[in-house]
Amino acid sequence: MPVNNIDSLPVTRYTSQSQMRSPGQLIKSMWRDLLRSRELAWRLFIRDVNAQYRQSLFGVVWAFIPPIITSLIFIFLNSRRVITFGDVGIPYPAFVLVGTILWQLFSESLNAPLKSVTLAQPLLAKVNFPREALILSAFYLVIFNALIKSVVLAGVVLLFGLQPAWGVVLAPLLILAIIVLGISLGLLVTPLGLLYTDVTTSLPIIVQLLFFVTPVVYPPPQTFPFSLIGVLNPISPFIIAGRDLITLGTISNLTEVLIVSGLILVLLFVSWIIYRVALPILIERISA
Repeated sequence: MPVNNIDSLPVTRYTSQSQMRSPGQLIKSMWRDLLRSRELAWRLFIRDVNAQYRQSLFGVVWAFIPPIITSLIFIFLNSRRVITFGDVGIPYPAFVLVGTILWQLFSESLNAPLKSVTLAQPLLAKVNFPREALILSAFYLVIFNALIKSVVLAGVVLLFGLQPAWGVVLAPLLILAIIVLGISLGLLVTPLGLLYTDVTTSLPIIVQLLFFVTPVVYPPPQTFPFSLIGVLNPISPFIIAGRDLITLGTISNLTEVLIVSGLILVLLFVSWIIYRVALPILIERISA
């Protein structure tokens, strides 16, 4: 019988030398493992979707409930003049519904990496596989939820009789940018979240605080110092631009969106490197 040439099999060498000492080799291995992890990431995504909705009575309806309930609260307060934001250019219910759905996508993206890696801790300690599969599966899951929420966004446009211009076709790009920003920030805090449970506990509090300093349910402030919200808060340009594209088909802050988009790509790359370098050390600590 023919004998396979064992020299052609891939060989993995483990050393105590830091990966950061060979940046070129590190980046090359990152891209290689990202490509290798696609099939595993898809299988993990299918598993997570089945687990998410298998024992759920309302199924995908839960993807709609949080942003709708939040929106109804602010719609009620606005209708009773408890809070007023003046003219927002479109019916306020449409304004707040679109804003909260976009925010929910950001919130889910921010939590997705840490949640995915935390659930996989037992697997990480026993099986050697490309760690990028966990992040890629989390990205797939957020995209899946975004597709579900797009039904609500389309319903809002139809229900309120909005007639956005042709620029509405660019809205998916803004939604993708929101997701990538959330994934990048979530990837950045994932190593720390594995090390300290305080991160997992405090993250919802931070997200809730960030919600109130982001123009989700109110137009961006125009007076100083509150106008700094739109400058210093990285999610603000995308919430504003995404809502404008979905409801009006136009974008008024293109420069800010392009600048922050470039920064997001840098953030994603840096976060990926930190995740790649830190995870083996954390896995060793977890399994000890």
